[in-house]
Amino acid sequence: MAITLSDSAAERVKSFLDNRGKGIGVRLGVTTTGCSGLAYVLEFVDELNDEDIVYEDKGVKVIIDPKSKLYLEGTRLEFVKEGLNEGFEFVNPNVKGECGCGESFTV
Repeated sequence: MAITLSDSAAERVKSFLDNRGKGIGVRLGVTTTGCSGLAYVLEFVDELNDEDIVYEDKGVKVIIDPKSKLYLEGTRLEFVKEGLNEGFEFVNPNVKGECGCGESFTV
């Protein structure tokens, strides 16, 4: 399985990278936090680490670390707009539950 992006997410990442004027892709990861245990991390990448795993979808490099791979395998990154709100959304088949505020999840 891989990490994939919707068309809108791929276009948004490309746009952010173009506006930054640098970067090789986007890093997806997880960190321990919140009431359910894990939260998503999304950041732009200028340099790869030795242990990084790189996927490519729709012309965008998606970088993850080996620890996060366990939690993110099969995830699809979406970019959604609802009214005045917009942002990235993780569609993760590994999630078993989320906290009430939606900030963290369990697998």
